[in-house]
Amino acid sequence: MKIKTFFDIYYRHRVVKAKFFLKLYLYLIIPFRYLLNIPYLPTKINLDQYINKNLSLLNMDLDYLFEYFNSDKGDYYIDQYMQPIKRKKIRIEAHGYSSIYQEHFSKIKNNDLQILELGSFYGNAAASFYCYFKNAKIYSGDIFPDLFRYKSNRMENFYINTSDEDSIRGVILEKSLNYDLIMEDASHSLKDQIISLFMLFKKISSGGLFICEELDFPDTRVDMNLNNEFPTLKQILLAIKNNKDFKSEYINDKDKQYFLNNYSSIEIFKGKQNEVAIIKKK
Repeated sequence: MKIKTFFDIYYRHRVVKAKFFLKLYLYLIIPFRYLLNIPYLPTKINLDQYINKNLSLLNMDLDYLFEYFNSDKGDYYIDQYMQPIKRKKIRIEAHGYSSIYQEHFSKIKNNDLQILELGSFYGNAAASFYCYFKNAKIYSGDIFPDLFRYKSNRMENFYINTSDEDSIRGVILEKSLNYDLIMEDASHSLKDQIISLFMLFKKISSGGLFICEELDFPDTRVDMNLNNEFPTLKQILLAIKNNKDFKSEYINDKDKQYFLNNYSSIEIFKGKQNEVAIIKKK
């Protein structure tokens, strides 16, 4: 983790709100806090070598793998979003998407897949998918790619800002690669969820899946919909399922029509706390 990433994740929001003397104090302590956290940062793991010594992981189900690699997609995990030095090894309830994914992925788990993950953070979910999808190539993007703690010949990590349409265009749309599965787990804000789905749907191969996690955040959390905008992605998907029209300033007519002409099904599931949308392409 670079010091800029450390600042952006743990201190930027405090600095922005702070008055002069508190702001000065924060700027003075940040380098020392960063140095104190360095010994607690997770080490980089070469999964190709690691799996050779732990072959049983290739036969485990998703819930086991999510918990093993500490992804919040499973039933339980250890909070990975605190400063590393403050992290407590206490299992807490996670999103509980495992059984939902297991049902959709079990038939394709051995296929040669191209998987795109948006919002990779430490890469714990990507490591789980590496073991579950034994023949897949996994592309993981995040606004903080230096956090990613895994490497493999089957993995590629890169920078992307899913709030920025130019970033999505330059990093993904302008490349020839298509994906069998796109998993959107980035900022969860209203705009980002909408542009990620409607801009990237054309990059999914026929029969492929687009998954949007924490679909309900813009409907239930003020910080994910600061301007109280409508419709949210959830409302858009429900309108499509009910054959109703919708309008959003974040979707151009071409992308809207492409989606309507090419989606096969829209399913919305409830995990332990939040919702996930699974959209299949024709």
